[in-house]
Amino acid sequence: MSYAFIGYAQKDSIKTLPEVIVSAYPSKPLLLHVASSVSIIGQEQIGDYTNQSLVSVMNSVPGLRMEERSPGSYRLSIRGSLLRSPFGIRNIKIYFDEFPLTDAGGNTYLNLINGNSINSIQIIKGPDGSLFGANTGGVILLDSENKSDSSVVGASVRTGSFGLFDEQVSIDKKWKRYSLTINQSYQQSDGYRVNSRLQRNYLQALQKWKYKNGSVKLLLLGSQLHYETPGGLTLSQAEANPQQARLATSTLPGAAEQKAGVYNSTAYAGVSNEFFISPNFKHVITLFGSYTDFKNPFITNYETRKEQTLGLRTYFEIGKKMNVLNWKWDVGVEWQQTKSRIANYDNNAGNKGEIQTSDNLNASQNFIFSQFSALIKTRWELEAALSLNNYQYNYKNTFPDTRNTFTTKKLDPQLMPRIGISYRIINNLVWRVSASKGYSPPTLAEIRPSDNGIYSELQSEYGWNYETGFRFKSLDQRWDADIVVFNFDLQHAIVRRVNDMGDEYFINAGGTNQTGLEFQLYRELVKHDTQGFIRGVDFQNSFTYYDFTFTDYSNNLVSYSGNKLTGVPKFVNVSSVKLFLSKGFNLFLSYNYTDKIPLNDGNSVYASSYQLFGSKLSWEYKHKKRYSFELFAGVENILNMSYRLGNDLNAVGNRYYNPSPGRTYYSGIQLRF
Repeated sequence: MSYAFIGYAQKDSIKTLPEVIVSAYPSKPLLLHVASSVSIIGQEQIGDYTNQSLVSVMNSVPGLRMEERSPGSYRLSIRGSLLRSPFGIRNIKIYFDEFPLTDAGGNTYLNLINGNSINSIQIIKGPDGSLFGANTGGVILLDSENKSDSSVVGASVRTGSFGLFDEQVSIDKKWKRYSLTINQSYQQSDGYRVNSRLQRNYLQALQKWKYKNGSVKLLLLGSQLHYETPGGLTLSQAEANPQQARLATSTLPGAAEQKAGVYNSTAYAGVSNEFFISPNFKHVITLFGSYTDFKNPFITNYETRKEQTLGLRTYFEIGKKMNVLNWKWDVGVEWQQTKSRIANYDNNAGNKGEIQTSDNLNASQNFIFSQFSALIKTRWELEAALSLNNYQYNYKNTFPDTRNTFTTKKLDPQLMPRIGISYRIINNLVWRVSASKGYSPPTLAEIRPSDNGIYSELQSEYGWNYETGFRFKSLDQRWDADIVVFNFDLQHAIVRRVNDMGDEYFINAGGTNQTGLEFQLYRELVKHDTQGFIRGVDFQNSFTYYDFTFTDYSNNLVSYSGNKLTGVPKFVNVSSVKLFLSKGFNLFLSYNYTDKIPLNDGNSVYASSYQLFGSKLSWEYKHKKRYSFELFAGVENILNMSYRLGNDLNAVGNRYYNPSPGRTYYSGIQLRF
């Protein structure tokens, strides 16, 4: 079993659970000692949920909210960082196998990745710009590498409601010094609503070669994604027919008529070398690049984007272990550049018409970082980090004014400090406290939004985060707990606005005050054993309480100061129970309660609270050490609740609602050799 909040890994349910290393940090400390709020999701927990998408498993972690307005249309926030994300992911830094997936323009195409290819997810909640550059929400590290010494060949097929079909083939081959991991998958779904079909082809290869004093890692990734976007409905429309797409009005056509959707073809490559100059001194250098061909037929236009990203991350690490003091010092730099050619055309029922406008935008960001960590007498863990961040972009219009030259906008350099302390009160109880600064410049999609304007006056958002908490691990390792309280004051918050045509633009909206509590518990209710009908019962619970409000914020002479933060529920509770039964049977049960959600800055419209129940029954047969296969079936939204997992914030025409499916079913088979 793998635990999201403490992060232990287990291959055999009766074996001792080893402590997990937090590989998101260069110094790779033990999780128990880390002063930040870190959660780890293991491979088995990903598999416990349907894993046709990452939504359910991500939402099992306190502080995370992942939304899916239609299959493939992801939004992700950490501690309420959703204000500026009409779709996609912003102000969160994401790495894939330690290669930056977030581009220099601040955008991350997480929906390109197939969830079945991920072995673990590490989440740093709250800003950590001292090591990872621009972010105010946090950092996520996705890991697809098979850490075991064994070679595995696997294949799976899954089918389900609304035309779901998913197949995957994976190869993990180990040699003495060389390892190869290949993941191939294809997924399609007709979707619950009209105009919500999904298709994704995914291929990934990860190679690692170990030599005398180091190792080389090579990542190759290609993904072709198409998903349709049904658009938002009014409340009366959603209640009358939740499966319909956005309807036409007297001035605008509907989503199905315009064949609204996204086409994304991306190729990504990266190479990394880790070299030990001496046993206590190493150098790591990573080179990476990507190319994206993006098309988005929308209600009012047809947008195309050609994006190229190049980057480098490198650092030195030196350390020493002594009787009283173990210390490490990391210093390095990360640099990225993204070039974008963006054009908008008339949308003639899903086909490009006459050109409206086109622009070239280039973003460049770099930061120098340094971190010092020390473990004193195995009791005190001290962490101090600092980075200097630089960001600039330039732009020019290439149509209709072909004579334009580039205009350069360079934002003020930002120092991003972080300090943290943890203290082991007793062997299994650790107290922690930390303070960190976060900042996030406007993304290229905010500087040049869908209304085709250039908003060069947008400022970076920034703020300080303070938190303290406790981690506990029982001596018999049968239960663990993690609790934290925090306060984050964000200034110059970037929020989304929509004009009368439904096109978006962004403004700086004063600030926010974000105070919250996050708690997660794991308990082994029945001790794992190899005898009896019930051979183990695991319980997990995560709870989130947020008091997030606007400060010093007004729009069109209307003050929103003191209002609740748009898009953030006050309470969320997620629970799960897993029963390990005889003869290879397992039963997984999950429950999610999400409080009502304000949908506009004025807090005049709310999405209703909802409760979701899910279940999954699996049976695994193992033939000695030669092969195994697993049959599984599950039900989501057992109570057939009417809810919306992804609402349009500050929507024009009161089209806030993107209805989610009712009761759904799935089943499949997985083989391993």
